[in-house]
Amino acid sequence: MNDLLEPLNPDDATMRRLHARLAAAAEADGLVDVAYRTVDSPVGTLLLAATPAGVVRIAFEQQGHDAALAALASLVSPRVLRAPARLDPLVRELEEYFAGTRRTFDLPLDRRLASGFRAEVLAHLPEIGYGSTASYADVARLAGNPGAVRAVGTACARNPLPIVLPCHRVVRSDGTPGQYAGGPEAKLTLLALEAA
Repeated sequence: MNDLLEPLNPDDATMRRLHARLAAAAEADGLVDVAYRTVDSPVGTLLLAATPAGVVRIAFEQQGHDAALAALASLVSPRVLRAPARLDPLVRELEEYFAGTRRTFDLPLDRRLASGFRAEVLAHLPEIGYGSTASYADVARLAGNPGAVRAVGTACARNPLPIVLPCHRVVRSDGTPGQYAGGPEAKLTLLALEAA
């Protein structure tokens, strides 16, 4: 698109207006299967993505936003467009969460990026209350397979909806935080936020 408009020398504001019109028209015509946007947060820039069914992906910057978009194009649909309006409700809830005024998320979720035992683990994460933690072994028991502690760790590491499905509340059995897809600092930030 840049090459097409180059002779016109559009400025950034014009390009933003044109993109907004394109996104609105594509949304109105049902041509956007995955809408995305980025937002700044206390745990870094987050990529947010939603299908018409609900929020489908939240990715930390260190996970690679381009990689996350490529995976969405491959696993969900190639019709991926930066169309921020669809994500406005999630942005509002995240702002409330980071401000300490929201403890749970109540938006529709599109859970298609997790299946099998991983999906079972993710389904139980909201049972760990705000400000609380549970061990990987606790979550394995909740998910109905007490011996699958490592698989719980894998499910948390590959959680496509971190923060909303609170894998940051899953810690090692000795109480130390353990690993996190957004990095250890992000996990500590979220745990400290909820402990305040």
